[in-house]
Amino acid sequence: MTPEDFDRLQALMASRAGFALSPDRMQLAEHRLGPIARREGFHNVEALLNTLWSRPIGSLGWSVIETLLNTETWFRRDRHVFDLYARELLPALAQARQGRPVRIWVAGGSSGQEAFSLAMAALDQGLSVDILCTDLSRRSLEKAGRAIYSGFEIQRGLPARAMLRYFDPVEDQWQARPALRQIVQFERANLLAPLPHDLVGKDPFDLVFCRYVLGDMLPEARLKTLEHLHGPLADDGCLFLGADEKIDSKAFRQVAGRDGLFVKGSGRNQRAA
Repeated sequence: MTPEDFDRLQALMASRAGFALSPDRMQLAEHRLGPIARREGFHNVEALLNTLWSRPIGSLGWSVIETLLNTETWFRRDRHVFDLYARELLPALAQARQGRPVRIWVAGGSSGQEAFSLAMAALDQGLSVDILCTDLSRRSLEKAGRAIYSGFEIQRGLPARAMLRYFDPVEDQWQARPALRQIVQFERANLLAPLPHDLVGKDPFDLVFCRYVLGDMLPEARLKTLEHLHGPLADDGCLFLGADEKIDSKAFRQVAGRDGLFVKGSGRNQRAA
């Protein structure tokens, strides 16, 4: 891959997805594009990119973008966040909603582990939730829809008790049981655009989880994303970002002493750091 190719990749990621591709990821980018090139019938990465630049193909461009996204996730990532959600927020919201399911949007949910973690916490308490999990990566969403995970993925965050209660063995892997899968809806969405009306629904979301997504975005993309998270969230709803993620925005204000937890502010975004 030439430096010029990498410059074009950076521009592609920025314009279509709002994500920054730092110069130190050039070698990683070439490594990740190798399987895409082979799958699409190209001899090498250079041939793939030459085709992409000379004949921009929407599907090929998105395949490239999705391959370069950071899709790392695991069950119950940051245990204290899920403890706060399960012990305090979820019971309080369930009581306040008076029988209506608590609505949750997991934005940038990758292959589904975070959404299923939230669903398990609700089932543990017999509480009703509806969870929408969106992501830009089709491959991640396909994996989430199958709800099949390796032993390593299951054990990365889940205790044996939860694994046995909510997953069935499938050959040498584990699949989420129907009772868990029916709670979560998986859809493709780009955070640079407002969430489609048919996904927003008639009731606002009570909780939005957008964790470890903003940090990879360019400043203007973070602004847009925060605006698009703000609109569908209930006035008394909460936004969860990554534990170490900070924002400078009038749309949300951080809850003191709660890393990564924000409530709706008084106005739309002015800046996002």
